[in-house]
Amino acid sequence: MKRSGPLFTLLAGLLLALFMLSLNATTGTRSTSTGSDSAADAVSASPAPAVTATVTPSKPAPSPSPSRSAVPNGDYAGRTDDDSSAVAVTLREGKAVAYFCDGRDQESWLKGDVESDGSMRLTNKKGQVLTGELTGRRIRGTVDMGQRNYGFTAAKSLKPNALYRATDTVADTEIDGGWILLQDDSQVGILKRDGKAGPAPRIDPETGAVTVEGEQLTARPVTP
Repeated sequence: MKRSGPLFTLLAGLLLALFMLSLNATTGTRSTSTGSDSAADAVSASPAPAVTATVTPSKPAPSPSPSRSAVPNGDYAGRTDDDSSAVAVTLREGKAVAYFCDGRDQESWLKGDVESDGSMRLTNKKGQVLTGELTGRRIRGTVDMGQRNYGFTAAKSLKPNALYRATDTVADTEIDGGWILLQDDSQVGILKRDGKAGPAPRIDPETGAVTVEGEQLTARPVTP
């Protein structure tokens, strides 16, 4: 009976040791599990990546297209190649008006645009056409009168104006006159009385005054 005491004591010690080992194992597992949950919580709680706003630079305004350089204003007058007629052309702000006249009974008023390179095509309702090109101080071109073409050269006028016109009623007669003033001080013009053409009387180049049927009229410079 005396030997059973130590045996019981040994058994009790073994049981206690087993119990402690079991308790430690359980605690370690629980700690590991808790650590895993914490890691998962950390991942789920991570802040979302910041959204960076992308600013698209505005497109620069398109530069304005260069404007066409207009031909300079000017008055031009000259004769046809066969010296039978005269031609005057007045240029203003890219527009042109022209007058072809033989000083007897044939005339033509034409108008149109002038391109930036100096070329022009002037027309009227009769189908007559003046085509020309300004080069330096001269316009070289052709007048198509329908039945015949006339080549011409018109030089820049040194006078204030090279082309004049007067319209009025005198003694119940409709008057319509056109004049070209040339560099040599000569004039070429036609005066229509009720539509009937004839040579025009000379005008005063300084004032444009002209006497028709005993009455004084004033011819005015013609511009587009």
